[in-house]
Amino acid sequence: MDEAVRQALAKWPNVPACTGWLRLSRRGEWRVPEGPIRHAGLNAFIGRNYQPTADGRWFFQNGPQQVFVSLDYTPLILRLASTEQLETHTGLPANAVTEAWLDEDGSLLLGCEHGVALLDDRDLATFCTLLEGDLETPGAPVTLNWAGSTVSVSRITQAEVAARFGFIPEPSL
Repeated sequence: MDEAVRQALAKWPNVPACTGWLRLSRRGEWRVPEGPIRHAGLNAFIGRNYQPTADGRWFFQNGPQQVFVSLDYTPLILRLASTEQLETHTGLPANAVTEAWLDEDGSLLLGCEHGVALLDDRDLATFCTLLEGDLETPGAPVTLNWAGSTVSVSRITQAEVAARFGFIPEPSL
């Protein structure tokens, strides 16, 4: 958390939280009702101050105010930073993929040291070349070969994801 945010919290400890204003898209874009946030500095600020509550609601600490984030899918989005490096939408490197799941629409979710994350669909074609096995037959073994590791790929439905991984897609106060 930024030092300026800590100071604001100390100065104004009882500012009401906000919901329904900020969304995280399936591509890792912060979105407000008017559209995506394009300002690089604001995106970085939100990313540095983005975190979960103990009950699985994700928010960004905007000075003294918690701004709860509505999630289009998962609380983290992974994208390729280079041909052999993944990073979260907030810029954190994801050094190890430990689990993987395919949903009913062909979206790929990856488990890493930061938690479960949806792979940005713009990187899905690259990852499809790293999948081995029978993708057409439910229950058939599929593996992902990434960065020198082989990970089994399980199946999951979109409806299961939030409960399975303990986050709340539409937080309320």
